[in-house]
Amino acid sequence: MKELLKNLFIKYNIEFDEEKLNQLEIFYQMVIEKNQVMNLTNITDEKDFAVKNILDSVLPINTIKENSTLVDVGAGAGFPSIPLKILRPDIKIKMIDSLNKRVEFLKSVIQKLNLKNIEVIHTRAEDYAKLKREHFDVCVARAVAKLNTLLEYCLPLVKLNGIMIAYKSLKADEELNEAKNALNILGGKVMNLQSVFVKEMDSIRVNIIIKKDKHTPLTYPRGKNLAKSKPII
Repeated sequence: MKELLKNLFIKYNIEFDEEKLNQLEIFYQMVIEKNQVMNLTNITDEKDFAVKNILDSVLPINTIKENSTLVDVGAGAGFPSIPLKILRPDIKIKMIDSLNKRVEFLKSVIQKLNLKNIEVIHTRAEDYAKLKREHFDVCVARAVAKLNTLLEYCLPLVKLNGIMIAYKSLKADEELNEAKNALNILGGKVMNLQSVFVKEMDSIRVNIIIKKDKHTPLTYPRGKNLAKSKPII
């Protein structure tokens, strides 16, 4: 795993050191071991894991300013926030997830890797936004929902002039088109589409960088899972 990651990080201009490679390898081993008793990821092959889970998580790493506060909505098995934290220990991270089993696993990862200034919380984005409204410099979301739904989960958590990073693929343009109204209502503006062709995946990865340029109306996010069941169109 370490040699795979070293070659990938050099190729895609990601800064690393030996200790960070060690931590990422331990993280991989923990995910694979836990995956035997609960479904964390379908990607278990070492090379695929290095490319599709770890590299993909850190492709937008240089977009995040030093010492930023970051919230990961729908943290899942810890992507992208655990790889981001390992490679950028300056970032202060809150991970939220609605499944307690995943939360407990992520707590064990944080403890095992001795990671600082990172916490995982068992909650839903709609509820967390009531406690931490417009609190974070950055919100990330990967493999959670379509963009118009993600915007309602994420933008209420982002400070004015902060950013949201939505991890997407070739359908990014289509999702953006569907999300124009949600962007306008929720206070977001597209800053950049970071497109990277990842040869090892034979795929283009697109990170949609959205700036929070207006306050989100207090009526959002809506409760009762309406962001997903009745997204803004």
